[in-house]
Amino acid sequence: MNRQILVAVIVLLAAGVGVLGYQLYEEKKQPDGVEISIGEKGVSVEGK
Repeated sequence: MNRQILVAVIVLLAAGVGVLGYQLYEEKKQPDGVEISIGEKGVSVEGK
């Protein structure tokens, strides 16, 4: 029983690390396409 709980905890920790790693990857990834921004200097269009 104790071994099963330990394995379950390790699996949950590994899954959590995987999810956090994927979220960090998605956050750092450069967006594809065109970025349009409107500011004090007018409209700016930048290709990515």
